[in-house]
Amino acid sequence: MFDLNNIIDFLPYSLQQAEKTELYIDALSFLTQYHDEHCEPYHKILKALNFDHTHQCAIEDYPFIPVRLFKDYAMLSVADVDVIKTMMSSGTTGQKVAKIFIDRKTSGYQTKVLAKIMASFLGPKRLPLVIIDARSAIKDRAAFSARGAGILGFSMLGYDVFYALDENLQLDIAGLNAFLAKHQHENILLFGFTYIIWEYFYRKLLALNIILPLEQGVLIHGGGWKKLNTVAVTSDIFKSSLNQVCGIKKVFNYYGMVEQAGSIFMECEKGYLHSSIFSDIIIRDQNFSVCPKQTGGLVQLLSLLPHSYPGHNILTEDLGEIVGIDDCPCGRYGKYFKIHGRIKDAEIRGCSDTFT
Repeated sequence: MFDLNNIIDFLPYSLQQAEKTELYIDALSFLTQYHDEHCEPYHKILKALNFDHTHQCAIEDYPFIPVRLFKDYAMLSVADVDVIKTMMSSGTTGQKVAKIFIDRKTSGYQTKVLAKIMASFLGPKRLPLVIIDARSAIKDRAAFSARGAGILGFSMLGYDVFYALDENLQLDIAGLNAFLAKHQHENILLFGFTYIIWEYFYRKLLALNIILPLEQGVLIHGGGWKKLNTVAVTSDIFKSSLNQVCGIKKVFNYYGMVEQAGSIFMECEKGYLHSSIFSDIIIRDQNFSVCPKQTGGLVQLLSLLPHSYPGHNILTEDLGEIVGIDDCPCGRYGKYFKIHGRIKDAEIRGCSDTFT
């Protein structure tokens, strides 16, 4: 029987795809059967598909569910009393939001795996942390938005956490300078959502003609590309612009969603997103057939973490392509890929696209 605890101490990018595939055949068999037996809406889906979970099959043949189902149904695989927090996807006014119900076991997996993935990029030592956002984003510890969930998750990776924005999203220049002076001989970790960083950190520093001493800093950011694309801000422009106002050289994007929190896909030094041993990606065409490498299509995501809800195998509304497998110049094993955007007419749902 698959048990995530048996691989929790593996290095996140240490398995070649062939080894990972063997692991996922067992994992998906177990997770699909578990959620079939414990989640009534999921059971009805499998029954309608005539899927027999008692027989193992190829990874791509396990049934995926559209991510929008989490907006229409309460998808729980545990009792209500076991839910310790609820995470909600982002959505503009009038849109439904997905509700993801988290129990203690799933929460523990999310925390451990996120720490493992980030340690492989940052090292095992915790760093002084600047959150480029307002503390109010995490004020409700029982019901998180995607933005709040991301902030809370990453805040556990650093120490002496400083929130760089006040409640009106104004940059606290004095407080930030004091924090940097306090940690002037240390590497600094910064985290935030892409659009918020651009609008309320970069543009403010640029307007004030301030250059912060962050040459040794590391910035992790995600979400919010849709708004920046409308003003022609590419990843390269984003990185060079941040370097202009604070000298930062290490800027890493990540791809993830609240429906699979914890098992994020980090951007490597060569600019590609990577699946760790705790997650995987499949690309499908308009007929839902599996696409070969370097062919664009719909993004399907697999995660080994969800225990309290059937989020282990979901079809997103994003478009992407797998660039290669096991041979990224950065040296990490597994699939590496690019995200190209969202399908036409899909709702805006990035963590920082839709904040108010």
